[in-house]
Amino acid sequence: AARLKEATGRPAVVIGLDGAEGKGSGRSVAGVDLGAAIQRVAAEGLLIKGGGHKMAAGLTVARDALEPAMARLGELLARQGAGTGGPADLRLDGMLMPGAATVELIEKIEAAGPFGAGAPAPRFAFADVVIHFAKRMGESHLKLSFGDGLGARLEAIMFGAYDTPLGPALESHGGARFHLAGRLEINRWGGRQTVQLRLEDAARAVR
Repeated sequence: AARLKEATGRPAVVIGLDGAEGKGSGRSVAGVDLGAAIQRVAAEGLLIKGGGHKMAAGLTVARDALEPAMARLGELLARQGAGTGGPADLRLDGMLMPGAATVELIEKIEAAGPFGAGAPAPRFAFADVVIHFAKRMGESHLKLSFGDGLGARLEAIMFGAYDTPLGPALESHGGARFHLAGRLEINRWGGRQTVQLRLEDAARAVR
């Protein structure tokens, strides 16, 4: 649900069905109280149970009530303005060169935390970079490396990339340069620490 919310800029609810019931979780966007809407649908008898707070909520629904329950939830969220603005602009906190993204920098950022829904970790842009390597991982994820063309390189991963047009576009980049944006993290593996970009968005650089 969180990934869908980030990708669309709208509230998202994901439900898994098991037999006659489904259980789901949802994430919302600023200005839309998802928890209150789900509680209202539950009070109206369309959900077995449901609750939460403004930004995150959960629910249980009968399989045969799924369609009317989601229709009612969509109606209540629309009244709060959900879905009227289209995908939200991606907020950036700064711009970096690949060589400046170091373990030491991330440790300083982490020390300024903790981060969460109300105070998200900073998101950085890497402008006009070269894609050196891009490969699909599993069904929908993308692993890639990129650089500034001057020798500095950085690894990146994008979960759910192939659920959007970005996965195919980055994999078949054809030497084109891109602007990339996401959050930095430390990848700890095999006793080593390396910097990794959790890629959230990309756009072809127009030169």
